[in-house]
Amino acid sequence: MAAAEDTNTTQNPSGSEAPKLSDLLDRGWKLYEEVDTTNEPSSSTAVQVKVKRGIMQLEEATMMVNQLDLFSRNEALEEISTTDLKYLLLPALLGALTMKQVNPNKRLEHVQAARVYFMDFLQRCKSYDICSFQLPKTSENTADTPTEEQMNPPVPVPMSQSDLIAMATQRQAKIERFNQRKETEAKLSEIRGLVESGSADEEVVRDFYLLNVRRWVTLALEEIDSISQEIEILKRMELFKQSAPQPSPPKRPPMKPFILTKDAVQAKYVLFVYGVFSEYIPDSTGEEDERAERERKEENDDEEALQKARDWDHWKDTHRRGYGNRKNMG
Repeated sequence: MAAAEDTNTTQNPSGSEAPKLSDLLDRGWKLYEEVDTTNEPSSSTAVQVKVKRGIMQLEEATMMVNQLDLFSRNEALEEISTTDLKYLLLPALLGALTMKQVNPNKRLEHVQAARVYFMDFLQRCKSYDICSFQLPKTSENTADTPTEEQMNPPVPVPMSQSDLIAMATQRQAKIERFNQRKETEAKLSEIRGLVESGSADEEVVRDFYLLNVRRWVTLALEEIDSISQEIEILKRMELFKQSAPQPSPPKRPPMKPFILTKDAVQAKYVLFVYGVFSEYIPDSTGEEDERAERERKEENDDEEALQKARDWDHWKDTHRRGYGNRKNMG
């Protein structure tokens, strides 16, 4: 294993000096703390610019760590130099910053990437036995889509005694992790000033970085719990969008006929044709049928009405005005 300070700077192809590995980590770490404690909305441009810058810094640092081969599965925690301990935090910080991206179209992609980062961090911490914790299951990492059981959950059944015990155990584990994190954060606040001022000895510096790693173990476990739930929800939403039928256009009510005719014969013919084809007009109701019949009678020059009108005109032609009015005559 090579110590980070041995090759803390490299040369770019252009000949300029590349950023130091420690500087890349420190900048990315600082950017994370800024966006994590800011009062600005996470979707604001200023916050998202910091998120992207932080991710770039930490990704570059990760590539350098891989090139230097700082960590090996065959070594013990005591074999890692104090100056290299802080680089164990790289995947945890990357996961945390990835979770702070807010593009809704890429949310599933982001949370899946964040889970990979957190799992990488936890697996490395587990291999070094940095602290005692249970590694989350990784089976859901290989599932691209929810199973049939996940999409159509079975009808809930009364919880068994073993289920209740499991729930109680999980709850107790969360309480213990919370208490451990608070205790770790209290210790960190005590020695942070010494480390940042440069007046702390190597033992204090080593303890400081180990405390940070243990704190992030509890944070990563909490994040993976919430990520697993979010991934399931996002996948269900995606499948629901894909299977949802396209909205059909609104149904138009049947059009009422506007019949313009020249004579009674043409009116009767048009009304007959309409009457035949109106049977194929959907959504007709009894009220509309009655209205159509009433309009048909009004528009159809009824023979009886026509005859009455003709008789009245004939009567007026053969009788002068005032005929039959003898009320005021002597």
